[in-house]
Amino acid sequence: MKVMAQIAMVMNLDKCIGCHTCSVTCKQAWTNRDGTEYIWFNNVETKPGVGYPKRWEDQDKYRGGWKLKRGKLTPRLGGRAHLLSTIFANPRMPGLEDYYEPWTYEYEKLLSAPKDSKALPTARPINQLTGEKIDAPQWGPNWDDDLGGSEETMAQDPVIKISGAQVKAQIEETFMFYLPRICEHCLNPTCVSVCPSGAMYKRTEDGIVLVDQDKCRGWRMCVSGCPYKKVYFNHATGKAEKCTLCYPRLEQGEPTVCSETCVGRLRYLGVILYDAERVSEAAATREEKDLYQAQCDLILDPADPEVVQNALANGVPRSYLDAAVQSPIYALIKKYKVALPLHPEFRTMPMVWYIPPLSPIVDQITSQHGDAEDAKVLLTSIATMRIPLEYLAGLFTAGNTAPVEKSLRRLAVMRSYMRDIHLGGHADASIPAAVGMGEDEVKEMYRLLAIAKYDDRYVIPTTHPEVERDLANFECSLTGGPGTMPNRREGCVNVELLPTRYA
Repeated sequence: MKVMAQIAMVMNLDKCIGCHTCSVTCKQAWTNRDGTEYIWFNNVETKPGVGYPKRWEDQDKYRGGWKLKRGKLTPRLGGRAHLLSTIFANPRMPGLEDYYEPWTYEYEKLLSAPKDSKALPTARPINQLTGEKIDAPQWGPNWDDDLGGSEETMAQDPVIKISGAQVKAQIEETFMFYLPRICEHCLNPTCVSVCPSGAMYKRTEDGIVLVDQDKCRGWRMCVSGCPYKKVYFNHATGKAEKCTLCYPRLEQGEPTVCSETCVGRLRYLGVILYDAERVSEAAATREEKDLYQAQCDLILDPADPEVVQNALANGVPRSYLDAAVQSPIYALIKKYKVALPLHPEFRTMPMVWYIPPLSPIVDQITSQHGDAEDAKVLLTSIATMRIPLEYLAGLFTAGNTAPVEKSLRRLAVMRSYMRDIHLGGHADASIPAAVGMGEDEVKEMYRLLAIAKYDDRYVIPTTHPEVERDLANFECSLTGGPGTMPNRREGCVNVELLPTRYA
């Protein structure tokens, strides 16, 4: 067992109102430069919908993530020979039309228009990349915002095809929820493995995946290899860029910008401990529906003396171990079992997890003149809620509906049980018992999900700067095959093409 630390995030989708504050603040902090006009490290998508870039979940088209080949993991993009043969012409990469044509307006025309002009001055849209005039914008990063369930975009949602969910298109029966997305900072990142120049790396101390701008040569294999399409190409610098999880802030014990500014307070940040030696084994789990449990099994109990001893021996700082004990991430994933990973079938072991949305089940029950907060009514209605379990399972558990239903049932029980307490009623112990929880456990989960303070949601170790690296000794990994970094020193995780190995 080799215990390592990972900064992870959980988002409660029941609280997201789709205000895009997280996207705007991230944009202002990280991607407001030339060459980043179309880049959104954080974006909020409406589900059902096509996403950003269009149909990013369709790996038949983009071939991101990993696949099992004769029991071994290999990138969907192909092996070394195939990657090298397509290094100058990669057909598996989203085009600008899959993102959008960034534009602005000729505001100067409004300011410089003569006073005596007989024509009404206008500010025509122009392409931010070329400066050429365009007739009208045709697509944008949130073009299908709030169109979830509409026939305009619903049929293009890859999750519907993957899950086989029966999604109704009638306006009174349709559903919609928001899905905020950032880089997953995976335990088994494909982007690192397919990078020909070895510029992508995973930090040892906190698991954050970064791009060494000095080493990047702009091959863009990382863009195709990432199944979440959260690596972007900066056309001005010729380098790849991605979400850094605001690591300069984390090193100071502060949360990410998107977390800090989230209006709904739906994001949680914390440290988890995992067994690095078993990552490849878990990612190679044969049945896709078992990948969720395999990933959960990687996460170790931070209160286990054996885990603590092994972590200290492996160089994990005491501050990280203390943070892991108080981590809201461990509680939501392992203790309460309400958080689920995004598309575990990509086999990258993502480290941004989601609590599935329970609404609009209450409105539906109320419209039928039922008690929408009664535990028995809620528990019997979850299987037939407007958001099909199959759709949520296709998004979070590779089609396995059992973990999704368990999460929703626990959320429903918490809602019903705490209502009785706050309205002065009798706290019924049988309500949490129906989902295998105790009364104290439900109250603890309620405090974390409903009324958690700042320090409860963000448990981040104090300053622990990145381990110093000797960049002069880095070699071009083409000498040893894409993704292999033979001279990479301590301070980053070395992910080979086959199989994944940790330095």
